[in-house]
Amino acid sequence: MTEFQVNINGIDINAKYSDDEITGIFEPLLKKLTEIHKEKGRRVLVFLAAPPGAGKSTLASFLEHLSKKRAEFENLQAIGMDGFHRRQEYLQTHSLIREGKEVSMVEVKGTPETFDLEKLENAIKIVLNDKTCGWPAYDRLLHNPVENAITVDSEIVLLEGNYLLLDTEGWKELSDYADYTISISANEDMLRDRLVTRRIASGHEKESAAAFVDFSDMYNVRLCAEHSKKADLMLKVDADGNFNEFNFSENEFIKN
Repeated sequence: MTEFQVNINGIDINAKYSDDEITGIFEPLLKKLTEIHKEKGRRVLVFLAAPPGAGKSTLASFLEHLSKKRAEFENLQAIGMDGFHRRQEYLQTHSLIREGKEVSMVEVKGTPETFDLEKLENAIKIVLNDKTCGWPAYDRLLHNPVENAITVDSEIVLLEGNYLLLDTEGWKELSDYADYTISISANEDMLRDRLVTRRIASGHEKESAAAFVDFSDMYNVRLCAEHSKKADLMLKVDADGNFNEFNFSENEFIKN
């Protein structure tokens, strides 16, 4: 078992990954990405998509950490799409229709409409064409993006986010930019528990945290589950929080 500590969007996270996960999934993945980089002879862009609460940001950071421990792996750099949240002042003054009712965007922050998709796509193009460039990060304590918080300079760049494989209008073309794609799925009840805990850690009371998760986050969880493309590598989080490779066509776990 390997313990991993990281700060994600202003929140300290303590994660644990088993030896089976590392040797059976993560190291073979890094080997695959290194091979793709050698074959293409240029920067490789990887998409990691998952519903809210599935642990994608932590996993992306761990893959970056793991890639730097072994000389045979090309260094991977993890970045996220959360830096493309529209700013809080925009969300507070704009609305959308949810279940036939007009609601303020700030009440459903995190849904696809609350991201600046055009800005994200333009930034992806820059990553693919520029050797070094800036990238925004999201701070959950500030509730806003921080521009150019990250310098992108690695040969393998892993972009993680909820909607990178979303098969809906506007979003479905985004995956065309990726050289390799990864998805994560998980049980809805487990995701809800994680999301409530995370929102409390961001400074919200338990009751209001649960209300927001049920009204907003769980809508996004179901959206990802029901309207996402299949990925090159599909992972599923089990009841113990462990990652397993999953063959959705056969509806079974792949033994590592």
